[in-house]
Amino acid sequence: MIGLLAAAVLGGGVYALVRYGSSAQQPASLTADAKAYTRNLKLADVEMKATASYVGQEIVEILGKITNAGDRHLQHVELNCVFYDPYSQVVLRERVSIVRAKTGGLKPDETKSFRLAFDSIPQSWNKVMPQLVIASIEF
Repeated sequence: MIGLLAAAVLGGGVYALVRYGSSAQQPASLTADAKAYTRNLKLADVEMKATASYVGQEIVEILGKITNAGDRHLQHVELNCVFYDPYSQVVLRERVSIVRAKTGGLKPDETKSFRLAFDSIPQSWNKVMPQLVIASIEF
């Protein structure tokens, strides 16, 4: 009886994982319209600093500004931050929001500051500014 119950629970778990685990929504990629608009987005004053947290963990912060030099209001902008090791191998790729609708988006000719904090970068990271690439734009 216990064996049947264990098999039923295990089978239900596997079914749920197969049925619902793969339905995670993939992040939106750049549409042709958004890709063309990326030339209107300017990153400036981007700098990186590292600090130690109160538990002794290193936190890397990337601070900067984004300017919308185009004529469209943006609701959401995301970046891919790509960290490399000394051999130019990717050690971390993280997608982060720098413009959000709940903070008003980004109007034409507007500049907003952003702050990105990373606390789980692998030790093999080369300690160089990561590559910042526009990953998503929502109008």
